[in-house]
Amino acid sequence: MPLLRLLACSLLLLALAACGTTDPRLARGGDYIGRAGDGSAGALQRKGAPPWDNVSYWDGDGVAGAARVKINLDEQRAYFYKGDNLVGVSVVSSGREGYGTPPGKFKIVQKDINHASNLYGDYVDAVGNVVKKDVDVRKDPKPPGAIFRGAPMPYFVRIHGGVGLHAGFLSGYPASHGCIRAPEHMAATFFDNVQVGTPVEVIN
Repeated sequence: MPLLRLLACSLLLLALAACGTTDPRLARGGDYIGRAGDGSAGALQRKGAPPWDNVSYWDGDGVAGAARVKINLDEQRAYFYKGDNLVGVSVVSSGREGYGTPPGKFKIVQKDINHASNLYGDYVDAVGNVVKKDVDVRKDPKPPGAIFRGAPMPYFVRIHGGVGLHAGFLSGYPASHGCIRAPEHMAATFFDNVQVGTPVEVIN
């Protein structure tokens, strides 16, 4: 009998703990990676979100205020503000060693929803078969008859020189050639909510 009572009490405590979550992100109902994988905005595998991302969210729809973006390289996070309100956070992957993303205060100078790199990509044949993968056109000679196909960088917003924020593979650590990669749904949301001239601050 005591064993049954102990088991019942344990189940009750587990149920109460599950109902009593204090995570404010879940209470606000935004677009959070890591909510139930039901095909809704927060599903883990939605539009290229890495399965380890339980950080990214968007709460900015209908919020007034001038847009600005802060990218923290140490944290590998991008923060989106409208006025003084933090309305979105995204995991990112910035430039790896030797290709570091430059810190500084910038403004968005270009938006290109279907951007492709003019430096990095693949050499392909006339029908699109990859002849040589992951090339740098400045270093890798083009095989005879091949053409260069730039790596896709959708939802690209250029912030400085060749550096921009765009949708791309998320490794969990700095891994790019200098750009800031974000999950596709977050890159698309940021893209939709910035304009040429939106301030972007990159800090270490």
